[in-house]
Amino acid sequence: MPRLVKTRSRKAGLPPGTPMHIGEKKSERTRIRVLRYDEAQAAEKEIERIEDCAALRGGAGVSWIHVAGVHDVALLEKLGQCFGLHPLVLEDISNTDQRPKMEDYGDYLYIVLKMLHDGTPTGEIHSEQVSIILGPDFVISFEEAEPTVFGPVRERLLADRAHIRRYGADYLAYCLLDSVVDNYFAVLEKIGQHIEQMQEEMMKSPTRTTQQALHHLRAETILLRRSVWPLREVIGGLERGRSSLVREGTQVYLRDVYDHTAHVIDTIETFRDMVAGLHDIYLMSLSNRMNEVMKVLTIIATIFMPLSFIAGVYGMNFRHIPELDWQWGYPLSLGLMLVIAVGMLIYFRRKKWL
Repeated sequence: MPRLVKTRSRKAGLPPGTPMHIGEKKSERTRIRVLRYDEAQAAEKEIERIEDCAALRGGAGVSWIHVAGVHDVALLEKLGQCFGLHPLVLEDISNTDQRPKMEDYGDYLYIVLKMLHDGTPTGEIHSEQVSIILGPDFVISFEEAEPTVFGPVRERLLADRAHIRRYGADYLAYCLLDSVVDNYFAVLEKIGQHIEQMQEEMMKSPTRTTQQALHHLRAETILLRRSVWPLREVIGGLERGRSSLVREGTQVYLRDVYDHTAHVIDTIETFRDMVAGLHDIYLMSLSNRMNEVMKVLTIIATIFMPLSFIAGVYGMNFRHIPELDWQWGYPLSLGLMLVIAVGMLIYFRRKKWL
């Protein structure tokens, strides 16, 4: 089952702005890749010392710093010192249970997203927090582990004559947002296929395994809704141009992402209604099966009631029962029972109870 709530009890009593990793440790070490580009060229390298990032600030071009692994709190604090990040931002980055949001700190924007993965062999959906910091000439992205969904954006930046390199850091942030939203469609497609399979199974023969799969599917739709619903407000704030860091030319692309987000939300709401309908179908199927069983048992009991009465009459321990001395008493009793049983079956058939 997807885990919807993560433990925060360790942070109780700590002052605000204290970075502490909350969530699963999804990578053994933290990797930092820096991609520096302008319209003419692009270069990428992996750095070992976080202090080297400070040299990338300023000058021409845009710097994209991607950090995979947020469990190293000491490294996050050094990165925050290099770029002047607020302690609350570092706290939110290390706390992987954040709600999607956007905060404007003047010199930079801080954006929190939820990325969904369904690449496991069981098809289970896993949620991963993605943090994006947009500055005037830099973008810092944080993921909990690799591989990353931002691979296509990286390939586009490194390609010759890339269209993306003509724009600034705000366009790069848009591309990262667009990658996350597009990944939702891939997840929704697989959930839709799963719902269709369950509909067929529900109509045929639902089992206890079907019930477990239905509860699992409901938890996945809740996770989807929690991940996507606040994102519309985040992208809407960027698209309306509340920050000077987002240029007017980029707002056109953000409106497209906003439309995609609205589409995703509508699909999720549709899936929620379908899952609720599947639950009703499951309960109805169980009720129908129970009714069929009770119907068969009732018919059997009804047929045997007069037969039991006849057998009970002639099974009484009275000394004088004339029929006991008849030569054909036994076959006549069995024949009478057979006629009554057949007659009741014919009557039930005419009433369409069978």
